[in-house]
Amino acid sequence: MPSRQPVLVTGAGGVGRTVIEHLRADDVPVRVLVRRDDERAEALRRLGAEVVLGDLTRPETVADALHGMRRLYFAMPVSRDHLLAATVVATVAREYGGLEVLAGMSQMTVSQMTATSTDESHQQRLHWLAEQVLDWSGLPVVHVRPTSFLDNPLFTTLAARSIRDDGTLTLPFGDGRTSPVAVADVARVVAALLTGRRGHLNHVYELTGPRTMDMTEMAAAYARALGRPVVYADVPLEQWREEVLSRAGLPPHVEDHIVTMCRLHRENRYDRATDDVARVTGVPAQSVEEFVAARRDQYLAPQPADHLG
Repeated sequence: MPSRQPVLVTGAGGVGRTVIEHLRADDVPVRVLVRRDDERAEALRRLGAEVVLGDLTRPETVADALHGMRRLYFAMPVSRDHLLAATVVATVAREYGGLEVLAGMSQMTVSQMTATSTDESHQQRLHWLAEQVLDWSGLPVVHVRPTSFLDNPLFTTLAARSIRDDGTLTLPFGDGRTSPVAVADVARVVAALLTGRRGHLNHVYELTGPRTMDMTEMAAAYARALGRPVVYADVPLEQWREEVLSRAGLPPHVEDHIVTMCRLHRENRYDRATDDVARVTGVPAQSVEEFVAARRDQYLAPQPADHLG
């Protein structure tokens, strides 16, 4: 039986929202820290979560949110404040002293980084530093390091656009290999770790899809799932940045992170696979073909406004 100790969730985006759904399905008390009381907050209340307003960079609001909580899921969107937020959470949680588990959302590229490496994005460096701070805190920390998400626009809205336009999966990945993981699978792992569902917690979980593949193999998986021809079309990174990414209106920090992620794919830094999803949850991670087949209409039906966000 899962633990029903109350859980504080600080990030209610794609993974966080799905984690909340899993926890509430198991009748686990959930409190969610949000910055705005809007329609998304109201949707969380309908799931049975307690919603509190606060800011991860403000220790007084973090302290209020942590009151009475035994388990914590720490996550936030791509942000220059990531390290500050992690430091605030760690210092407040250490002073509070009641946590049994702190599951921190990180990135798998951190596994390849060192104190002096410089090839990664600023956001990836912030994740590496945040992990150091959480480790130094002495808290019961579990780092969750997913690779790139299958739900990322690179593999969903942008892929759908090029597939509909000319039957191509057009990305600047060269012949690099990758093993993207679905948000749903990452959320299953996080929920299991937060409820202690499957025994002893390890310190780090690296989450990927079931196998690595190059982009030609990935295009073939799209083709099988969609029942139509799809081929990979490589495009120079700077050309893709100018013609596609720069038109999305993203903050510079986010755009630079995406460009670096694409460059690291091109350099084959995403050629990695683990069985941690299955090891934690007992169910293997979704394959690319399974993920796309479940969303067939989204890839084939014309959309009024494709975008990155």
